Amino acid sequence: MEEAIQKEEKLIGKVTHFFNKIGVAVLELTKDSLKVGETIHFKGGERDFEQKVESMQIEHNEVSEAKKGESFGLKVEQAVREGDQVFKVLE
Repeated sequence: MEEAIQKEEKLIGKVTHFFNKIGVAVLELTKDSLKVGETIHFKGGERDFEQKVESMQIEHNEVSEAKKGESFGLKVEQAVREGDQVFKVLE
C-alpha cells in the first residue's frame, strides 16, 4: 500500500496585516519569491489552509511576482492574522 504523498513546503514569509472588510492580507516575503499561479499555505493558530495566488498588488499596482524583502497585498479565501506563517507549496 502506498503512503500518502506529503507536499513539500518552504517558509517564505508572514502576514503583516489583514483587512477584514475586503478580505485582503498584506504579506511580507522574507525568503524566496512568489508568482501568480503558485499555491501558498497559511498556518497560524487555528488557521491552516492552502490557496492559489490569483493576483497580487504592490502599492496598488497589479504585479505578477513579488521578491524577497517586498510586501504585497493578496485577496485571501479565509481570515488570517498578523504573524501567521506563509509557506510556498512546491509542486
